[in-house]
Amino acid sequence: MKTTFAKTRKPALPVAWVAWVALTLLLGLAASALLLGSPGAHAASESAAGAVKSAGLDSHWVFIGAALATGMSSLGAGLAVARVGTAAVGALAENPELFGRLLIFIGLAEGIAIYGLIVSILMLNRLGP
Repeated sequence: MKTTFAKTRKPALPVAWVAWVALTLLLGLAASALLLGSPGAHAASESAAGAVKSAGLDSHWVFIGAALATGMSSLGAGLAVARVGTAAVGALAENPELFGRLLIFIGLAEGIAIYGLIVSILMLNRLGP
């Protein structure tokens, strides 16, 4: 008698990765809520209320958007550097002459976080003095 076992499929995303991303997002939202609830943030949002009200924006949404821009771009850059860095180390082990080219690829992946930081700085500059 021949027994057959059902094929088990590998999940598309590992459970640990999904849990790590969920924890990162929850901690980021908690930090944003704490920072927005602080008196300094409230005073800054009230002082910039004139410039923001004329644009039709609520300053709290600008703070949340800036935090999300920085956080999500940093998360994406971290994932990109992890993938590119792993491949770069493997290629470097085979051919050490590729060091300069591989360093450029890792720098491009890290640039994603810098773009997110620039976007958040531009968003916060729009609030006014």
